[in-house]
Amino acid sequence: MERWSGKLALVTGASSGIGAAVAVALANHGMKVVGCARTVQKIKDLQKKVKNPKGSIIAVQCDARKESDIMAVVDVCKKNGGIDVCINNAGLANAAPLLSAETEKWREMMDINVIALCIFTREAYKSMKERNVTDGHIIHVSSWAGHIVIDSPMGNFYTATKHMVKTLLLGLRNEVKATGTRIRVSELSPGGVETNFATNVAGQQAADVLLSTFKHLSPQDTANAILNMLGAPPHVEMYEVILLPTEQYDTALGAAVQKAMEVATKK
Repeated sequence: MERWSGKLALVTGASSGIGAAVAVALANHGMKVVGCARTVQKIKDLQKKVKNPKGSIIAVQCDARKESDIMAVVDVCKKNGGIDVCINNAGLANAAPLLSAETEKWREMMDINVIALCIFTREAYKSMKERNVTDGHIIHVSSWAGHIVIDSPMGNFYTATKHMVKTLLLGLRNEVKATGTRIRVSELSPGGVETNFATNVAGQQAADVLLSTFKHLSPQDTANAILNMLGAPPHVEMYEVILLPTEQYDTALGAAVQKAMEVATKK
């Protein structure tokens, strides 16, 4: 990670969970981190956890559904030297069955999980190209849901967006490599992580049921995985990394999600 010291990393969805852990980890390795999210104060508070005097976290408020907000974040990055690493972590899951959900719930997931990811990626690549950065790194934080179909109607559209991220990664790699650059592109797909993600989707009771079924990953586990991806030698590209809790397997996950959804729908 020494070669990244002093360089700038953009981390989306940096206010909590995986994004917060990644922002702090990168800053503690001497990077200048621009963290963005809708709740900006939580990002500002992360600076207290930065122990490396060379590292820092700049907090920028951003609603990823708005391209104007995204471009404002990119402008902050430009004023601070430009993007060397882009961590596309922002993501959203709504309980939105295909047969009954409001259209807006689908559109919100598409805007944040797919369109915003593409905009941030495009602008990160532009920043690297303008400054002749040939060894930058773009990482999509996706989900195990992008590799399977979870047996729950509440998550069908979310799962579809994560499958799309996986497809976009392949397209991105092909486009980037065709330019002759050594910029690396990667995807990290975690399984169950102990964050407020499930709470936001289904409520605290349902989240407690899900988290109690097996030992989940911690946000720090995912941050460590990203450090490993970034720390690999320039000629090594960890293109796709799947990080699962040891006790998680598809049958157990499906049963846990179903039980959690039953709790959520009884409200």
